[in-house]
Amino acid sequence: MRTFTLGTRGSKLALRQTEIALEALRSIHDDATIETRTISTSGDTSTQSLAEIGGRGVFVIEIERALLDQEIDIAVHSLKDLPSTETPGLTIAAVRPRDDPRDVLVSRDGVALGDLAPGATVGTGSPRRAMEILAMRPDLVVKDIRGNVDTRIRKVEEGQYDAVVLAAAGLARLGWLDKASQVFETHEMLPSVGQAALAIQVRTGDAEAMRLVGLLDHFETRAAITAERAFERRLGGGCHAAIGGHATVGVGPDREHAPVTLRGLVGGEGRILRGEMEAPAADAEALGVRLAEYLIAQGADVLLSDGPDAEAGA
Repeated sequence: MRTFTLGTRGSKLALRQTEIALEALRSIHDDATIETRTISTSGDTSTQSLAEIGGRGVFVIEIERALLDQEIDIAVHSLKDLPSTETPGLTIAAVRPRDDPRDVLVSRDGVALGDLAPGATVGTGSPRRAMEILAMRPDLVVKDIRGNVDTRIRKVEEGQYDAVVLAAAGLARLGWLDKASQVFETHEMLPSVGQAALAIQVRTGDAEAMRLVGLLDHFETRAAITAERAFERRLGGGCHAAIGGHATVGVGPDREHAPVTLRGLVGGEGRILRGEMEAPAADAEALGVRLAEYLIAQGADVLLSDGPDAEAGA
């Protein structure tokens, strides 16, 4: 029987997410032989801001190269680390059920955003989060922050920042959700496209690997992220302007007709444009395109630039 090699980043969160994927795989393929290989990525080793080194793709490029070069057979990613346009030759073969998509605040004194002192420093590497924080508290100072989840929390505890914004799912997977001083509801802070979902990627032509992981695909999460990624892709996926997108799937007469509700925003130059639309799951991709074009008609194209998006990793 073939031995499959699964590639992953080496951060605590990435390794935990790999364990989650492996547990799921072994629950349906208890006879499969799977070994893991840790791969260092540019996003993990560079000290520059993500925008300077190429945006969120820096967390996946080396892993995707290893997949294409057949050094590994399967990769596990935080879905929001993957650019909205798939890499030729690679396929997201399965998307796991999405965990809590919300963002959280971790503050040094355990206080909520509204209780931070004027001028307090909040760390984030995300233009979206920076924009949404300043929309709620324009008197705060938002500063770029680098490092994995544990590094960012340590920087708050050491006093380099008064608070940091992170994904709830990442903290929960590490067992650290109790460190959060506030959980932002999605109407307060719209999540990043794909936030809290895990993607399992394989080579497009690898039928064995496709069969191995394909049964793990979760229909509702797949429908939601299809709409979200189409929304981002139509807007021009990797841009300096802040982009948020989050879809939910309701109950329909059957899967294809389950209603998908997509909310999206684009921000920049002190402006925030928001929109919401709904369509059946079968039309999830068209829904994303339609919402993007609605915001473009409202002026989103003026806010978009050709630079890299900086949201990823936490």
